[in-house]
Amino acid sequence: MSIRERLSGNEAVATAMKQINPDVVAAFPITPSTEIPQYFSTFVANGSVDTEFVAVESEHSAMSACIGAEAAGARAMTATSANGLSLMWEMIYIASSLRLPIVLNLVNRAVSGPLNIHNDHSDAMGVRDAGWVMLFSENNQEAYDNTLMANRIAENKDVQLPIMVCQDGFITSHSIENIELEEDSEVKKFVGEYHPEHYLLNKQEPIAVGPLDLQAYLFEHKAQQAEALKNAKKVILDVSKEFEAWTGRHYGLFEEYKLDDAKIAIVCMNSTAGTTKYVVDNLRAKGIKAGLLKIRVYRPFPGKEVAKALSHLKAIAVLDKSDSLNAIGGALFEDVSSSMYVNNSHVPMCNYVYGIGGRDTTANDIESVYTDLIEIAKNGKVENPYRYLGLRFDRQNFEKILDNDERSERGAK
Repeated sequence: MSIRERLSGNEAVATAMKQINPDVVAAFPITPSTEIPQYFSTFVANGSVDTEFVAVESEHSAMSACIGAEAAGARAMTATSANGLSLMWEMIYIASSLRLPIVLNLVNRAVSGPLNIHNDHSDAMGVRDAGWVMLFSENNQEAYDNTLMANRIAENKDVQLPIMVCQDGFITSHSIENIELEEDSEVKKFVGEYHPEHYLLNKQEPIAVGPLDLQAYLFEHKAQQAEALKNAKKVILDVSKEFEAWTGRHYGLFEEYKLDDAKIAIVCMNSTAGTTKYVVDNLRAKGIKAGLLKIRVYRPFPGKEVAKALSHLKAIAVLDKSDSLNAIGGALFEDVSSSMYVNNSHVPMCNYVYGIGGRDTTANDIESVYTDLIEIAKNGKVENPYRYLGLRFDRQNFEKILDNDERSERGAK
């Protein structure tokens, strides 16, 4: 039976880690993920877990320690944010190339510079092509549930890849919500013991980990990683189905909210989906057929499934909480638009970059996107597909405004 509790997102994740009881947790503090290893260290200190907690001197070392632990045959977990993930960057690629099912809880935060400790998705988007499975969480419950499922997904013999469980910094990580926890014994039964097929401490099968890999084999190894990511879609669905049978909570590759009969829809990830659902309900009450597609599984990206779910719409807006700085749009927009194109689904579509550095995104902001979509649906044209939402001035006049500000400053001097 589920246990009703009130927890922050960070505390919920740390509780899930306690129930999983991994062999090794290696971590270095960074806002806003610091509380996860902080809470977990108290579980280690009071004997709630028998995990080896490794307090390292940097995030690079944290991921290195997890790689060493997993390669030796242990179950390893960690947590970080933003610049901490950036410092791990070298080891992030190594972890996936070595096919080590490490679990990393990523509390999404803006990557410097300039220095900012608040939420956006620039950290996760920076490693989107590193070969990790990536799950996103709308709220504290989803952060907890995704963490419980993470090991089962990553350790599956058809996957054998590391996995990130993402949640929004402060918005989710530090906000307290009602949550349903599962019994410790039931969690252990669901997650199971870790029995790796190949590991360094198996004296019956001596192996080398991380050898030089040149032209003769590297291409094939990368292709194997790609195939493993493809396999992950089915594994995620299978694990989610088993999780639903146990808890009653349903998860798929994405969530369709009032999308079946919708004419216009937004695609987004993480906590913004909650605000968008509220706006959709209000618009539905006014007779406007609005909908939402919330991405849960970002890597592997469920392109074919997303294209099918969106194909009947008259207009689509994709919200990106990071800017790829490529002059054509954000990362999620690229994934959705390319998936629609290759699956022969041609729906007018635009991109809104929003919430950078923790900028508030209100219900009115989201409603303004649907207002734009109504116009796009009417005329079937997108004048400017690459837009900003919540910017304090119009982007088209950006340079002019900055130039005027600089002149005013020089005049004041």
